[in-house]
Amino acid sequence: MTYKFKTRGVCASYITFDLNDGVVSNVFFSGGCNGNLKAISKLVEGMEAQKVISILKGNVCGFKSTSCADQFSVALTQALEGILEGAQ
Repeated sequence: MTYKFKTRGVCASYITFDLNDGVVSNVFFSGGCNGNLKAISKLVEGMEAQKVISILKGNVCGFKSTSCADQFSVALTQALEGILEGAQ
């Protein structure tokens, strides 16, 4: 299923991703640090969502209390818990 997550407190405005049987694919960050976020997207391709969450959760950016990577962990958690609805 494809998900779209509206981020909070970071430069990227939203994240889209697919989650099928707990496996992450097709991650796209809109905005943010383009090169770094493309690298994250490539690195997590085909990875179990729980593993991605354990790696990215709590990562901060500068003085902020979150980061684009941390927001992705929030999105994955919400998708796994059924809080985040699939994109139309």
